[in-house]
Amino acid sequence: MELKDNIIGFHHYAIKAQDYYNTIHFYEQLGFIPIHSWSLPDFNLKQAAMLYQPKLNLYLEVFDKDADIPTQGRKRQNNDEYIENALLHICFIVKDANLARIDALKFGAKDLSEGTLAITLTNANKSIAVTNSLVYSPNGEVIEFLEEVSFL
Repeated sequence: MELKDNIIGFHHYAIKAQDYYNTIHFYEQLGFIPIHSWSLPDFNLKQAAMLYQPKLNLYLEVFDKDADIPTQGRKRQNNDEYIENALLHICFIVKDANLARIDALKFGAKDLSEGTLAITLTNANKSIAVTNSLVYSPNGEVIEFLEEVSFL
């Protein structure tokens, strides 16, 4: 069996939280529910949790900031606001990108788009109109709120 035939779905994404409890609380405001927590002393992992967003059927794994879990790039140093690595952003489909941004700001996010962005993505075959907004979560990951669109 080829790998492309073996993959049957997307399960979760994982983040390392600078402030574990604040990060959990932020994602709870976005509808995620903590469903399991654990520690793994062999990986210097004091706190970890799996959160679930039932409307999206999506899981988020959160690790404490000192966990020795394989990652892209280097650990964030004190006073680092942003470190670029392979994970560029997390995207959620929303009904209204601006309202999602405003709510996220109320929950402690930082604004990246200063409103809603309306962009047309064009190639030789077609154009696709995209409406979105962007925030940094309180933990620092970029979250895109994308109004429903079809790329097909």
